[in-house]
Amino acid sequence: MSYPPPLYTGDFALVAEGGIHGLRNASEAPASMLILFTPGAPREDCFETLVDKARTSSMTDEDWAAFFLRHDTFWTS
Repeated sequence: MSYPPPLYTGDFALVAEGGIHGLRNASEAPASMLILFTPGAPREDCFETLVDKARTSSMTDEDWAAFFLRHDTFWTS
């Protein structure tokens, strides 16, 4: 089996607490995902910021660094 294993329509993945994970759409087709945090984590600001072009277009590198740190996001490559 390749690692990480590919996921297909209807598949799910479990990421344990503290687990390093990433997502990528390797196809040309649109993709969607459902993220469930349990127990719930305060992630609303993270996703609301990411989809708000007005907010993200004005963010400096320092703003992005603080944003990623605040939301436990670490780039691995």
